[in-house]
Amino acid sequence: MFTGLLFAQTGTLKGRVTDSTGASVDAAAVLIENTKYVGSTDSKGTYKIDNVPAGSYSVMVEIEGYNPVEEKATINENQVTELNFKLLQKINQLNKVDVIRPLISAQGMGHMPEVYDGVIYSGMKTEILALDSIDANKAQNNPRETLGRLPGSNYSETEGGGFPSNGIAFRGLIPTQSIEMQTRQNGYNLSGDVYGYPESYYLPPLIAVSSIEFINGESSLQFGPQFGGVINYVLKDAPLDRVWAFGLEETVGSYDFTSNVLTGGGSYKKWHYYSFVQYKATDGWRPNSDVKQVTGFAKVEYDASKKLSLSLEYTMLRNMIHMSGGLDDAEFEQNPDQSFRSRNWLSSPWNLLTFTAKYKISDNTMLSEQSVINNSARNLVWRNEDGGIESPDSIFNNSYSPREVEHEGFLSITNELRFTTQWHIGSINSTLATGARYFQGDMVRQEQGPGSTGTGYDLTLYGPNPVFGNSLFFTTANVAPFIENTFHFGRLSVTPGFRFEYIISTANGYVTPDSTGVPVNVSVSRTWLIPLTGCALQFKTSDFTNIYGNIVQAYEPTTYENLTPIGTTTVIDPNLQDVNGFNSDLGWRGKIGKVFNFDVDGFYMVFNQEIGLENRINPYTDSTYQYRTNVGNAVHKGIETYVEIHVFKIFSDNSKIGDFSFFNSYAYDDSRYVSGPYAGNFEEMAPQSIERLGINYTYKILSTTLIYSYTSISFADAANSLIPSTNAITGPIPAYTVMDWSSTLKLKNYDIKFGISNLANTKYFNLRTDEYPGPGIIPAPPRTFYVGLSAAF
Repeated sequence: MFTGLLFAQTGTLKGRVTDSTGASVDAAAVLIENTKYVGSTDSKGTYKIDNVPAGSYSVMVEIEGYNPVEEKATINENQVTELNFKLLQKINQLNKVDVIRPLISAQGMGHMPEVYDGVIYSGMKTEILALDSIDANKAQNNPRETLGRLPGSNYSETEGGGFPSNGIAFRGLIPTQSIEMQTRQNGYNLSGDVYGYPESYYLPPLIAVSSIEFINGESSLQFGPQFGGVINYVLKDAPLDRVWAFGLEETVGSYDFTSNVLTGGGSYKKWHYYSFVQYKATDGWRPNSDVKQVTGFAKVEYDASKKLSLSLEYTMLRNMIHMSGGLDDAEFEQNPDQSFRSRNWLSSPWNLLTFTAKYKISDNTMLSEQSVINNSARNLVWRNEDGGIESPDSIFNNSYSPREVEHEGFLSITNELRFTTQWHIGSINSTLATGARYFQGDMVRQEQGPGSTGTGYDLTLYGPNPVFGNSLFFTTANVAPFIENTFHFGRLSVTPGFRFEYIISTANGYVTPDSTGVPVNVSVSRTWLIPLTGCALQFKTSDFTNIYGNIVQAYEPTTYENLTPIGTTTVIDPNLQDVNGFNSDLGWRGKIGKVFNFDVDGFYMVFNQEIGLENRINPYTDSTYQYRTNVGNAVHKGIETYVEIHVFKIFSDNSKIGDFSFFNSYAYDDSRYVSGPYAGNFEEMAPQSIERLGINYTYKILSTTLIYSYTSISFADAANSLIPSTNAITGPIPAYTVMDWSSTLKLKNYDIKFGISNLANTKYFNLRTDEYPGPGIIPAPPRTFYVGLSAAF
């Protein structure tokens, strides 16, 4: 039965691509959207794609110098479908705002074009991942299998370990909760506060994501001053060829994992609509690590005219996370699956309402506006902060000790206006992108609330004085105009840019110092005026390859929210200073024929007054504690490479035995302090080498991928301590190697997905933390299995 399926239910798509004169167009890419099936034309303009699963598809043809063309095609079982295309040549190479879509290789990796959807990418280090063409454990958001193709991507694997999502960072930056990145969905920010609280409590489920766009640190001019760049999760959208379509996806896995996804959407006249809901639950691989989570999304779009489109989106997250706590080094070595905390709970209800308007003023000019309201919270009840992991959570006099209750509430609105136009002076073609962001956010932070002695999720305050020990109200206002312009001089593009950040932050309320126990009123405010400049260059070495380079300033302001973090055992320097510096890149990328896809890049980053973690001695108790302060200046420099080779295509464009390819994603990162007491030491959580090797094989309706991942040693503190602290917050993070395997079987309207994460059952961790879900070591997941079935109708 299985063998018969491999040789049935597929067809062939072929055709010819010509220009307006009828001449053949050579080397045009033919993409069957949301699949792995990609072809290209030969010298006669013909193409042929075999073994395409039967069904209806959108097929796109694109090549530099022509407007892309999209047509519908129906593939019938054991039949040949012919589809021809006629391309219209672009005037002066850049005649439309809606320029060529990102060109993605068969295994899902590519880079952004010079301009896309009103954003200039010329000269920037960018990547894009098409998730539907990648075999991966998306139901459990395995970051190695999805984001692992991005060179140097480093993770804190906390999803399922007591936090709503995994963290990610690049180039020696700290991955915890993605605090160094700006995380977006469909182009808008997801965090509670762009400066005071840039952490990512909500990330869209990867099952619902169409593609992931990544811009490295040089994004600071168009999106914000952060060092870490922007990662944008683009959700799947409404089908355009039917009034209604729906899908189901059911996944089960180890430790009673279950994921249930329901999607629905369609198009009717000028209306487009799409929604999904996911329920996810697991008992967890450690005791006290069960999770229940519901994520939902709905979007309605209206084409008011050929020039104006309006859309409204709503995103929600509801969860209940049982946090199993951190371990010290001896406990981890003994058994990483154990837990000594049974009463720690976290919930993070998240709500995002987004309005988007796009107006095409002309073929050369577009105006867009996006407004996002964020009304969200983060609630925590736990017994960890007092004494850390050294203090057992045990019963005394027939009762547990009281827990601490903490609450943060976020209410903000972000407006982003963007104007993009093509213009020229004589023979010089240019692209102008300008706009502004306005952000107004309020945040309530309450902690040291006397909680219950119980074991369940309970935010009630108890005791003779049931009030929070600290209660602060923060406001942040931000206005940030920017302008960038790409000048085209033949094959060379030059993009200078400027951004200006105006920030005003206030804090009011009270705090209760441990030394006195007496509340102290707080009323502070601070204003920043931050100019940022940069420039990017891009030179086309061929139609499909280019050299790129850039240098852009970056800035990390320290607000009062940063000085009063919640749920941490670390002491914060009250005189913490802002961090400033710059990002720079120089690289070569592109593809050569159908065989070779590559990106080789060198980077150099400077951080002035970098913030780090020190071990200090309390002179009164002779005990060690952690202190976060400006440690010194730092430089991050290194090389990032991505190489993908389709072996069978070396010998034949249409191999009868399938497609075999491999990719290698590698980063060498030398991130060190260059001044201060720790000059010469590595920065925290900055492994020198991160390498991933993937092997892909596709034959008819079956595809499979095996990924090998290696991450070298890093350190949790600026001293690069080889001997861990007793609370396990500082010390080495040992090198580790992990393998993952995933496969997909496509059967008409059905997909069967299965695989094994952490194939060799490696025992490892990539996070020592001074806050929840610790403190201490947070073990990474062991070997887990999954199998899923999806259906589309």
